[in-house]
Amino acid sequence: MPFLVGRFVRCGLSAKLLVLWLSFTGVTCSGSEHAATATQPAAFSDLLPHFLVEPEDEFIVKNKPVMLTCRSTPATQIYFKCNGEWVHQDDHLIVRTVDPATALPVMEVTIEITRQQVEKIFGLDEYWCQCVAWSTTGTQKSQKAYIRIAYLRKNFEEEPQAKEVALDQEVSLLCHPPEGVPQPEVEWQRNEDVIDPQSDPNFFITADHNLVIKKARLADTGNYTCVAKNIVARRKSNSATVLIYVDGGWSEWSKWSPCGADCAMWRSRECTQPSPGTGGKDCQGLDLQSLNCTSEQCPQTVSGAEDVALYVGMVAVALCLTLLLIIVVLVYRRRKAGLDADVADSSILTTGFQPMGIKPTKPENSHLLTIQPDLTTTTTSYQGTLRARHDATGKFSMTNGPLLDPLPKGSHTLHNGKLNSDPSDFVSRLSTQSYFKTLSRDMANTSYGTFNFLGGRLTIPNTGISLLIPPEAIPRGKIYEIYLTVQKKEDLRLPLAGCQTLLSPVVSCGPPGVVLSRPVILSMDQCSDACLDNWAVRLKKQTYESAWEDVLLMGEELASDPYYCQLEAETCQLFSEQLGTFALVGESLHMGAAKRLRLVLFSDTYCSTLEYNIRVYCMDDTQDVFKEVMQMERQLGGRLIDEPHILLFKDSYHNLRLSIHDMPQAHWRSKLLAGYQEIPFYHIWNGSQRYLHCTFTLERLSLSTCELTCQLCVWQVEGEGQSFSLDFNIAKDTRTVDSEFLLMDTNATALAGPSAFQIPYLIRQKICSSLDAPCPNGADWRMLAQRLKLERHMSFFASKASPTSAILDLWEAQHFHSGNINQLAAVMADIGKQEAMIFLVSDGEC
Repeated sequence: MPFLVGRFVRCGLSAKLLVLWLSFTGVTCSGSEHAATATQPAAFSDLLPHFLVEPEDEFIVKNKPVMLTCRSTPATQIYFKCNGEWVHQDDHLIVRTVDPATALPVMEVTIEITRQQVEKIFGLDEYWCQCVAWSTTGTQKSQKAYIRIAYLRKNFEEEPQAKEVALDQEVSLLCHPPEGVPQPEVEWQRNEDVIDPQSDPNFFITADHNLVIKKARLADTGNYTCVAKNIVARRKSNSATVLIYVDGGWSEWSKWSPCGADCAMWRSRECTQPSPGTGGKDCQGLDLQSLNCTSEQCPQTVSGAEDVALYVGMVAVALCLTLLLIIVVLVYRRRKAGLDADVADSSILTTGFQPMGIKPTKPENSHLLTIQPDLTTTTTSYQGTLRARHDATGKFSMTNGPLLDPLPKGSHTLHNGKLNSDPSDFVSRLSTQSYFKTLSRDMANTSYGTFNFLGGRLTIPNTGISLLIPPEAIPRGKIYEIYLTVQKKEDLRLPLAGCQTLLSPVVSCGPPGVVLSRPVILSMDQCSDACLDNWAVRLKKQTYESAWEDVLLMGEELASDPYYCQLEAETCQLFSEQLGTFALVGESLHMGAAKRLRLVLFSDTYCSTLEYNIRVYCMDDTQDVFKEVMQMERQLGGRLIDEPHILLFKDSYHNLRLSIHDMPQAHWRSKLLAGYQEIPFYHIWNGSQRYLHCTFTLERLSLSTCELTCQLCVWQVEGEGQSFSLDFNIAKDTRTVDSEFLLMDTNATALAGPSAFQIPYLIRQKICSSLDAPCPNGADWRMLAQRLKLERHMSFFASKASPTSAILDLWEAQHFHSGNINQLAAVMADIGKQEAMIFLVSDGEC
């Protein structure tokens, strides 16, 4: 009987019901079991619930709810419990079926979990759910399923940085992806192509998502991007440019040459194993060696009558030279007048001190005098027509040729050296110097000339770059052959770190190491917003070892420094007592700092297909970069389709985005898949190229369509950009790139002596002697600086032996092409210096 009672307890009957049922029916428990088997399988009452499907972990993406499912057999009831609380019965979706194989009942329950439910406890604990199943035997609990809100933040915790690495070196690019749930997967791209380490074993991705290039190859140069993705979004880091450079290596020495007539033999080697590439260093050391031969190897000469004749001739030449030197000294002493010059020729008179017909001066300017040089002191005659001093055609020009062209129908004598007219001669002489390896080989952007104490000027056309050599800057008796060239940044490894950016072209003037008596003035463009509160502007100079050093921090100059820089809105003038390679680098102090960019649009000159390309260049707002792009587009056959536009690019770490909108949809459509094109911030701010471009490919629906109107939008931050309207005819507009922009600067590349200056030499000396001495009423060089709006440089001028001379040098550098000497005369009149006589010249007076 206890056995029967136990069996009834397992069947779910209480003891009281068992006694009542037995008293009325007298039926045994075994009979009850037999009755139950009539409607249920024999083993059903012995089974606990068994889960066929348990709830799994889920992620809520945006606002989309998730479904949790639980299936069990045999089960009479299934309920969900979430975070310890039972889910309401009405929230369960129940489906009952029978397993055809076992005939056991199967119950499936589904519930829905929304984002709002999870967010109620978000941050306090993880949201979990679990289902509980009942059968006649007992209960079973499923595994817990955790529900999380999926997300992927926008900003990478660490992004890859641009690198320049030597060939065969290891490269490591770091990447710490943004935080996300679920944990984002990371992949790397090179030039938008996914990197697969299995197909290219040279790449290796570490467990913490860093990319390692085991052995850098030239083909590994490119833009590398770290990509993080999960079920919510896909994020890309800023691209990091990896440049693989090759340092040059020497070949083996050649065999020694036969012993020459100079009793020396030579051998050479070449920088070809390997040749330097992609910005790598040139070979260090000599490429040519010489060795004195032994006496046995020297060519033997036969002594005799020929030797006697040679010695006699040498003695005769020496006597002639001595006699000629005596005559020259006597003539020099007799004819030395107010101007002490090394060059005695009519070019000084015909360019700087020509006889002038003087108009009667107005009463208010009666104290201004005009000087007529004494033409009787010249040693030669000039029968040509005298021209106005400021006529551009009257200046002695030099386009990489002689410093002074021959005077028409006259003659002149040059006592300070021979001038070379062949550029190849200049390059061949320069190539023997050690510093030549760091110079640009582009002769189109190089100017050179020979100068003495009278000074001169070098100019690179259409670049805004010039070098003023003031009078007396070169010591008397010295003659220097000086060059001026603009370097391409990718040819020089100029280090830029952090928030630094290049603000000017890299300019070389030399040769380095020459002795100067006073500073020369190097003028060049700069592209900052000229607000020193936003910048820390440094002048960098390249050393002899090709390294770069800071030589000047603007705003903290000392009077003893050999450099001084005047920063203007678009240009800068550098006073330098040394020649070398210079660049202006700015470091932004806060996100308000901005550099000026120039946007220039080009297209193909002729379009015979349905596709039409518009190239948008983004470059530093300096004339040398603009000239380089114009020359490149001219070679490509491109044409301008709009005037250049100026854009302020801020140090906000935001990329530059460009898009084209508002095209007539009936005639044109864009083939760009994305809504805009993007130029990474670091490529513009401290990249290796000073100009970048992107191409918009448009398609016209008919070949007869020629009119195109659209809007070009450029921005860094949404809502803060510029929009430019484009309206042109692709068939009729034939303006080429060299029409009006490459012909702006038609001045000579080099001018020597007085022709390089607006103020004649004698007048300059008289002005300096008049204004250098302090005056009690302030009518001295200080008032001149104030009238010329240069008073912020007073301390620099005061540190010079002749402050007036420094002021006039700066005026010459600023106003060579646009200055009016009559305005300078008016300033002198305002100061009241009657003895400071100004050389007044007007057109048609000569």
